[in-house]
Amino acid sequence: MTLQSFGVIGLAVMGENIALNVERNGFPIAVYNRSREKTDAFMSNRATGRNVKAAFTLEEFVASLERPRKILVMVQAGKPVDAVIQQLKPLLQEGDIIIDGGNSWFEDTERRTQELEPIGLRYIGMGVSGGEEGALNGPSLMPGGTKSSYEYLSPIFNKIAAQVDDGACVTYIGPGGSGHYVKMVHNGIEYGDMQLIAEAYDLLKNIGGLNAQQLHEVFSDWNKTDELNSFLIEITANIFPYVDPETKKPLVDLIVDAAGQKGTGRWTVQTALELGVAVPTIIAAVNSRILSSIRDERIAASKQLTGPVPAKYCGDIKTFVNMVRDALYCSKICSYAQGMALLSTASKTYNWDLNLGEMARIWKGGCIIRAGFLNKIKKAFDENSTLPNLLLAPEFKQTILDRQAAWREVIVTAAKFGIPVPAFSASLDYFDSYRRERLPQNLTQAQRDYFGAHTYLRTDKAGVFHTEWVPITESKK
Repeated sequence: MTLQSFGVIGLAVMGENIALNVERNGFPIAVYNRSREKTDAFMSNRATGRNVKAAFTLEEFVASLERPRKILVMVQAGKPVDAVIQQLKPLLQEGDIIIDGGNSWFEDTERRTQELEPIGLRYIGMGVSGGEEGALNGPSLMPGGTKSSYEYLSPIFNKIAAQVDDGACVTYIGPGGSGHYVKMVHNGIEYGDMQLIAEAYDLLKNIGGLNAQQLHEVFSDWNKTDELNSFLIEITANIFPYVDPETKKPLVDLIVDAAGQKGTGRWTVQTALELGVAVPTIIAAVNSRILSSIRDERIAASKQLTGPVPAKYCGDIKTFVNMVRDALYCSKICSYAQGMALLSTASKTYNWDLNLGEMARIWKGGCIIRAGFLNKIKKAFDENSTLPNLLLAPEFKQTILDRQAAWREVIVTAAKFGIPVPAFSASLDYFDSYRRERLPQNLTQAQRDYFGAHTYLRTDKAGVFHTEWVPITESKK
């Protein structure tokens, strides 16, 4: 019996598409799905005429693969992944490789690695970004695990990943759960990016008075610039002119303003807090989705809580559009700076030795946050691998110094008109806090010492100090 080169478990949209991608690039595949109906549908439609073997039991699936077996698991993160692994363990042999391609929590990946590697099974936790189109035509891949396992799989990964000017959008991330961690932070940056774009849209529509066609033109123009050229800006431009065939209105205006989330943004915030890394733009993006979800409560509150009377911008609209563009770019730099700072700290904490320039490179194609300015991020880290923050890279530093007046003016204008811009504001607060030589937390530390004897350091002499903060009025009695 002829054996297949690669196996895929899970035939939801992502699983189907990445399976077809692997087969199209010259690697015969075997597929298995818990539901036979799903497998039958795949085989009778999208898999017709391709080198695909369907299996209807895991035993049959494993037996159809050449050794060492290479099995990509594309099922829901969490307990379903554990269940598949437990079912596979007695069927596999030493050297076989399990690849988890879902959005798994990185500590789960670490745990599974520690469980499988000692019994001779190799485990790769791989972030996959690009949605269904990327999975089919070339995603950004972020594999973590043992380097020898990655090197064995790299001929396949390099073929199926998105291709850009300097190679395939895949690289060895590092050991253990590093691949899933990098994917998680990628998604956190994505949250920030999407929220910043939404705020720019809100400003242009509700202060600038731009209609759907004008918004389409503005975002299309922005997508032609070195600063904002990106997948998210491109699809945003494409959304505005889409007219609902029933109502003849822009479809975007008919969509309920409640955004969903699957958890990776929240995880990014959670781990950033645990590692002591400030990610205020990403936090603002997560909070905005949470606030959007309490829509009925907001609608009720809107009838009781008032703000500035709605009005339109009185100045030159073209100037306002350009200011919003500058504010968006400055905020975007801060969002990526936060994500990269988190990756840097995680790399040191978990001994992953992440190459931040390579992270930027593999995000240039296939993934949701692919953008032209990732070339600049790669260049910044290639020139200085120990760069503490992207804000200090010469080009980004000068960009913000040149554009910060517009950034500040946009936020002032938003406040004046009552338009919330939490991610724009959080980004500017991050910049202003990072650039300040002295922050007001000297008072915070004095308060902590006052009520909890937490001690403090002094600027004028060495040592650790505590004060009995007796009120002056009492000391004079």
